[in-house]
Amino acid sequence: DFFMYINMLIFPFSMLGWVTSVNQRAEASMQRVNEFMDVKSDIVNTNKEIYPIQGEIEFRNVSYTYPNTGIKAVDNLSFKVEAGKSLAIMGKTGSGKSTIAQLICRLIDPDEGEILIDGKNLKSHNLKLYRDQIGYTPQESYLFSDTIENNIGFAIDQPNLGLVVEMAKKADVHKNIEEFKEQYETMVGERGVMLSGGQKQRICIARAMIKQPNILIFDDCLSALDTETEENILQNIDRDLRTTTSVIITHRESSAKRADNILYLN
Repeated sequence: DFFMYINMLIFPFSMLGWVTSVNQRAEASMQRVNEFMDVKSDIVNTNKEIYPIQGEIEFRNVSYTYPNTGIKAVDNLSFKVEAGKSLAIMGKTGSGKSTIAQLICRLIDPDEGEILIDGKNLKSHNLKLYRDQIGYTPQESYLFSDTIENNIGFAIDQPNLGLVVEMAKKADVHKNIEEFKEQYETMVGERGVMLSGGQKQRICIARAMIKQPNILIFDDCLSALDTETEENILQNIDRDLRTTTSVIITHRESSAKRADNILYLN
């Protein structure tokens, strides 16, 4: 009886200590969440108008320096891409290629010069409307801990399996998905840990294209693919590239050969 009563006394104290520990961890996590939520974005949307985006892109003497490092990634850059045309951007590592992609998406604003979309300063555009017309595949492929179908269809409100499969075929990943036991219902794991680098890149390409945007930006998203797969994808999306303003950032000449113009950064 003595030991039974001792155990009855010890258990509540143990639970009290455990709950206190959980609360302390939750408090620390909530503090970090609140710090993130309180951060104000430097990019502010001031336009609520609804209008079509054609996709003409023009840089006029654009410069950008990263504030944390002081590195000048883009220096007095000027170029123009007409609506429906394609531009391949090549250059050495660190020459500012990915910075250009971020500037086009208005994830950052230039320090000097201006970016024009359809002849209008990007800062004056309806940001939500503009970004809805962009299909962006970043250099680092990011997938959510969800099914392949939901990852590809994430960019639109009501995706259907037929459209998801069509885009997967264009990205040359459909055959790989069919080999999985659950096929399009396969869970990819956190950040796509269950897939290879090439499979992640191709799923991200399919996700960017499912929006059927007027501006496509591929930021070195074919780097993990062999030349045969790369050529298959470029052939599959050739019709889309001919009707969409396309910016292809790459180190490979094979990826740039189909572009209307090539910009090489020193």
